[in-house]
Amino acid sequence: MSLRRWTSADVPGQSGRTAVVTGASSGLGLETALVLAQRGAAVVLACRDVAKAERAAGHIRSSAGQAAVRVVHLDLASLASVREAAEQIRLTCPRLDLLINNAGVMAVPCQRTQDGFELTFATNHLGHFALTGLLLDRLLAVPGSRIVTVSSNAHQRGVMHFDDLQLRDAYKPWRAYEQSKLANLLFTYELDARLRAAGASTAALAAHPGNSRTQLWRWTPRLTQALYKPRLRMLTFWFAQSAQMGALPTLRAAADPAARGGDYYGPPGRLQSTGYPVRVESSARSHDKAAQRRLWEVSQELTGVSYRIPVSSG
Repeated sequence: MSLRRWTSADVPGQSGRTAVVTGASSGLGLETALVLAQRGAAVVLACRDVAKAERAAGHIRSSAGQAAVRVVHLDLASLASVREAAEQIRLTCPRLDLLINNAGVMAVPCQRTQDGFELTFATNHLGHFALTGLLLDRLLAVPGSRIVTVSSNAHQRGVMHFDDLQLRDAYKPWRAYEQSKLANLLFTYELDARLRAAGASTAALAAHPGNSRTQLWRWTPRLTQALYKPRLRMLTFWFAQSAQMGALPTLRAAADPAARGGDYYGPPGRLQSTGYPVRVESSARSHDKAAQRRLWEVSQELTGVSYRIPVSSG
């Protein structure tokens, strides 16, 4: 007997809730924000390209009945920008129910940020680590709030190079991406463990989109980019899916009442490339508790952001 398909129609009403979605100007982030807005949530699009984000906000308003949509400038590769964005969100959002750590870069040429970090690690992990920590008290104040971080199947090949996290000695675009996506899961599991230990009702979850047709592929070889073009979907449907489908694991982690802290959602099957979201297993490396703690400590040191998770009195 086949399992029931979980779709965007299963997202319950979000009226009165506020969601921050990073990288929401296109692709998975835009689709995630759109569905949440259609269900009644106020959404904050936290994006590097403000003009592009404003166009996305207009699209969401026109598609979701003039939904409450706000744009905040966020460059995850800059810790100064992360702090400014967090302050702006704190000033303009009386409550915060959902933080969707979606933005990312993939397979980019070697670059260093102004803070001195490798760009992929800074954008995909350190920026989100800092943003989450700076907004955590607002999330803790809302019962049932969730933090969803978008990883990738590429984490299966990921290795944490703790002796050279910035990959100064041996940079390769895919090595950097795989490490950053493993970091997303190590972070999620450690955060959720700390939240549970404190008796907090806030939960940390993760998701991955399978192989989705988004702009994330723009730094890959031209042949690879061509394979992910929508016009080839009749030939590539078996290993690539639309951004709408790719956003479903994130939406399920964010909104399924049955989801629990530490859950990881993605497409089903051995390859987990396409299909409706289910709970999936991540790599053994992602469950290495010593690596989770070590990454947490290093991330606090590198970002200067310390998490304060008060123990519940209940």
